[in-house]
Amino acid sequence: MQPGYRVTHLDEIDTVRFPDDPLPDWKPLRRELGITAFGTNAYVAEQVGDLLIERHDELAGDDDPGGSEEIYVVVRGAARFTVDGTSLDVSHGGVVAVLDPALVREAVALEAGTLVLAVGARPGVAFTPSTWEEKFLARGAHS
Repeated sequence: MQPGYRVTHLDEIDTVRFPDDPLPDWKPLRRELGITAFGTNAYVAEQVGDLLIERHDELAGDDDPGGSEEIYVVVRGAARFTVDGTSLDVSHGGVVAVLDPALVREAVALEAGTLVLAVGARPGVAFTPSTWEEKFLARGAHS
């Protein structure tokens, strides 16, 4: 790694899997790259129908202040996003922006090997990594 920047490939980042939990396979991109200004992760589905983005909103929760805006970029494959009850089929290169934290969103793979990049942060607020990252790392199996 050179000072001030890093180059990697999404396939080189370990995938955290949750064989006993209904959670998507997760690539902890923010943590891997040492990003501290915003949240970013990648999610991968091995099979059609696999969960990519768990059903959630970005309202305040137990240990999350909420309020994040998020974008999801389909890097590989295709996914069916559901945002506020509306289903959207998005192929590679497509972007879904969810600006209202109250909107419930989720996604499943329409093609095997689908990979989605997620980026989010709260507008006007300094970023603090969410505690869910540590919890996911502790619960998942790494490959």
